[in-house]
Amino acid sequence: MQTPRIQHLKARMFEEKRYASIEQARIITKVYQAHEGDSIPKKRALALKASLEKIEIGFDREELIVGNRTKGVRAGVVFPESGSAWVNREFETLPSRLQDRFAIREEDIQEFREKIYPYWRHRSLEDAIYGRYGDEIASIAKVVKINQKDHAQGHICPDVALWLSKGPAGLKEEAQKHLATCDEAHREFYECMIITLEGAMTFMRRYHDMIMASNPDETLKKVANNCLHLSQRPAESFHEALQSLWFLFVILQMESNASSFSPGRADRYLYPYYQHDLNKGLLTKEQALELIECLYLKFNQIVYMRNQNSAKYFAGFPIGFNIAVGGVDENGQDTYNALSLLFLDAQYDLGLPQPNLSVRLNKHSSSTLMQRAIEVVAKGSGMPQFFNDEAVMKTMVEELGVDPQDAYDYAIAGCVELTTQGNNLGWSDAAMFNFNKALELTLNHGIDLLTGEKMGPDYGGLDTYASYKDLEHAFAQMIDYYIIQMMKAEEVVEAAHQKYLPTAFLSCVINDCMDKGIDVTAGGAKYNLAGIQMIQVANLADSLAVLKDLVYDKKKIAPQEMLTALQANFEGYEIIHTMVEHKVPKYGNDVAWVDNLGEQWCHYFREKLRAYRNPRGGLYHTGMYTVSAHVPMGENVGASPDGRKAREPLADGGLSAVYGRDLKGPTALLKSVSRMDNNLTTNGGLLNMKFLPSFFATQAGRDNFERFLRVFVDLEIPHIQFNVVNREDLLDAKIHPERHRSLTIRVAGYTAYFVELAGKLQDEIIARTSYDHI
Repeated sequence: MQTPRIQHLKARMFEEKRYASIEQARIITKVYQAHEGDSIPKKRALALKASLEKIEIGFDREELIVGNRTKGVRAGVVFPESGSAWVNREFETLPSRLQDRFAIREEDIQEFREKIYPYWRHRSLEDAIYGRYGDEIASIAKVVKINQKDHAQGHICPDVALWLSKGPAGLKEEAQKHLATCDEAHREFYECMIITLEGAMTFMRRYHDMIMASNPDETLKKVANNCLHLSQRPAESFHEALQSLWFLFVILQMESNASSFSPGRADRYLYPYYQHDLNKGLLTKEQALELIECLYLKFNQIVYMRNQNSAKYFAGFPIGFNIAVGGVDENGQDTYNALSLLFLDAQYDLGLPQPNLSVRLNKHSSSTLMQRAIEVVAKGSGMPQFFNDEAVMKTMVEELGVDPQDAYDYAIAGCVELTTQGNNLGWSDAAMFNFNKALELTLNHGIDLLTGEKMGPDYGGLDTYASYKDLEHAFAQMIDYYIIQMMKAEEVVEAAHQKYLPTAFLSCVINDCMDKGIDVTAGGAKYNLAGIQMIQVANLADSLAVLKDLVYDKKKIAPQEMLTALQANFEGYEIIHTMVEHKVPKYGNDVAWVDNLGEQWCHYFREKLRAYRNPRGGLYHTGMYTVSAHVPMGENVGASPDGRKAREPLADGGLSAVYGRDLKGPTALLKSVSRMDNNLTTNGGLLNMKFLPSFFATQAGRDNFERFLRVFVDLEIPHIQFNVVNREDLLDAKIHPERHRSLTIRVAGYTAYFVELAGKLQDEIIARTSYDHI
């Protein structure tokens, strides 16, 4: 149950209007103008320090955890170092665009156009990438979406335990020791670290000073003193540890303005602080829960403002503060603690989109933890999601070369991206590869079905392939062609990040960077990976099943006739449309030969990536999740052999079946998904399922769901998540959004407010299969 304090803070958060903010852009621009002769790393460090010293701050008198990157909540921060050209194009449309809207102030637009954008034109990350390789990126965009072109990478799990044990003062002292003994080549790196850490200390003191100047009560004085103490020394109490954690993530956001900086296994590294205070009588369980809920509210006060196109692919502000609870310890033994349950309790009470709460399961997971997690799932916030230690850890070690101890301690960054903690730049959101557009081009001589324009190489078409094997050979060539183009683009993007967005502060909390004297963007981390998402295996398997079965094996449909039907979007070909929809089994129904068709091409793609190394020297690997890209990527694909019509969404999630086609129930779906080799999802895999609330109404139903989750573990599926909602409630929310402002829904690896999603995405969520039994 929410305390009056939490009720007040939550209500205030919902009341505040969401604005685009140019305040930090103004500060950054002035720093760059004043330091034209300095290097980019030095300017970046000085700009962060100035932002931490000068950004307007504020607090609510009921807050127990303070701090934000703007005075207002949920502000869309304009960040010129990464990209301002898109802001210049889209500023006026921010309040009216279809997805992720922001209010604007006319005076901000004027200042941006007159004072900020003129300086940054041709100077930002975005300008560098588009200036060098923009035409090439645009030419492949319907097949390959290259990400990170106008913002920092994020998608990383810092070493929070290190931050808590040292604080900015301790890290500064460590950097000063390195500076005193380093060679000239590494001097600037340590100087930049020290600059940013000094800024962090000042930022904390500013909150102390502001609170103490406000005639605070005793509770607020404690909050103020926490801020002062943390600027001078490491955290000592549970309250201080939570405040320190939050300062870390605010500052990371101010340095990079990116999504998916994730706290990781907070129940593990925060537990000693909790247990100490509990044993000393300094804290009660109820007080700890209120503090955690105050932290959760802060996680919901930061959003990320994307350009109009990216907002369609990452809809609903998926900022990605992922907290994982449960899972094995460093010895491989199952573990959970009182904080694991309190983190679940906080989600049960609040039902908010952030943090993105995850539960790690294994064969020995406690029924106590699982039952509490199930109660939270049943509440309907789309959380927690579940990860399978049995599926994840082995492939981390065998496929990626991760040390076993690091694999045992894995966390999740953002949505479902798998990562080690505090020592890994996973670059997990590098690109998305649309298998279904590549197949379309293979079937139609490289010609786009939507526009009639030649888009890719002509390796033939359905009218020329004499056999299914011929089609497969051409499809492989098409995939090869676009992989080559994708990798050229990735080299350009990463090189631009290394030049324009070095991150000295982040490097302080990523292991090996300080010892090596190398920025995390340049390969300073222990692990340096890059992840590509394969989109969308369910549609691909279904389409190939139709082509193999009806066109080539049984010859029920002539290849030319199928091609003509696709070109006509099945208009006038209703019999063929009915046949492809109903005469061939579909992925998600435990039909091995269909499921294996999808896995075959995912394997092919994964094997091709093995020939490449990213610019930091690490591996490329694959994931299967869409965020919300299945909707805009579907808009780029013409009619497909599985019966999907032009521009309709692709399957949601990444491992999920096409909605409405998983007809044999949830267990059959799990069996289909289990046929996907876990080596294919080392960057994360995502399985969406939707249950009716009535299923959880009895203890028998919840016990049955626990057994279902244990089947998920036994089948070694990496991930699963659930929406628990009635279709009628979603339909009413679409018609009457004002009645459902707090309704949250699982999109794809993250939770968002349903009423803040664009209509097409709302419709796709409503259409997903709902289960009332197992």
